[in-house]
Amino acid sequence: MATIKDIADVAGVSLATVSRVINNGPKVGDATRERVKKVMEELGYRPNANARALVTRKSASLGVVIAELLDPFFATLAHGIDAVARRQNVQILMSAGSIEKQTELKAIDTLLQHRCEAMVVHSKALDDKTLVEFASQVPGFVLINRYIEEIGHRCVWLDNVAGGQIMARYMLSQGHQKFALVSSKYQIDDPFQRLTGIQKELADAGIELPDSHIEYSTPDQEGGEIAIRNLLARGVEFTAVLAYNDAMASGAMTMLQDHGVTIPADVSIMGYDDVLLAKYCRPKLTTLHYPIEMMASKAADLALAYAGGKVPEPGVTFKYTPTLVKRESVVAVKAP
Repeated sequence: MATIKDIADVAGVSLATVSRVINNGPKVGDATRERVKKVMEELGYRPNANARALVTRKSASLGVVIAELLDPFFATLAHGIDAVARRQNVQILMSAGSIEKQTELKAIDTLLQHRCEAMVVHSKALDDKTLVEFASQVPGFVLINRYIEEIGHRCVWLDNVAGGQIMARYMLSQGHQKFALVSSKYQIDDPFQRLTGIQKELADAGIELPDSHIEYSTPDQEGGEIAIRNLLARGVEFTAVLAYNDAMASGAMTMLQDHGVTIPADVSIMGYDDVLLAKYCRPKLTTLHYPIEMMASKAADLALAYAGGKVPEPGVTFKYTPTLVKRESVVAVKAP
């Protein structure tokens, strides 16, 4: 990775000049400033937030990277962070990563440019090595909804494998043996981990989940509708649907009802996340409660504490487990 010295050598200026450009300081001509910035961009230089804080002596802002601004799940996440920021009188700077590598990278870089010493980052597209590198640069760098062993003390994460097991176990307790799974098509850990938990629990019960019973689509209501339409078109028989999240469950429910299927009398359906939508489906959606607001608050507290000088304890991790919320969309399977 490029250093300030590399920038100075290539641009033909002093270290002090590079430092002034990085920190928007005075006594640098426009032409020199532009030359230094161009070299920084060409070399892919990312300022070290900790070093800049020492130079500027400015208190930290709390930077937040989430996937989507409009998603109710991420609105709840942001609310948990905001509560901590208000309590500690810290300004929040928020950016969206859109589950795309370059967008996530740009979002984090933007926060660095705004001198954020503390960050809560929801990243699904960037590789582990890049995130570990950021953690070494930014004193208050904390990941949410992801676990990387090397920086486990900076990770606030959910046990999605356990979540999948809880879903399958509850449906099995209601006598269901014919399952369909509506999952996210995005190549990220969460859907894979939930599927792993579901398959493990079903296998332990002697039930196989064929690939033809799994449909992948976008993790929203339209995706849920499309997934169920495809399952029905293939003639897949099922009495229970396990959905990647509440939005997909809601869409799946609508499509089934449009085809004359009564929920839960004919088909039981279960979601994941327990967002506000789950309470207002008809019937009300049985789901798993994802303690994202609690997790977000913990992540914000950690980020600010680390940025303030607290040293993370090696070996300490912050794992959470989803819990079952029983409502109306799951009942015991009808006897043959």
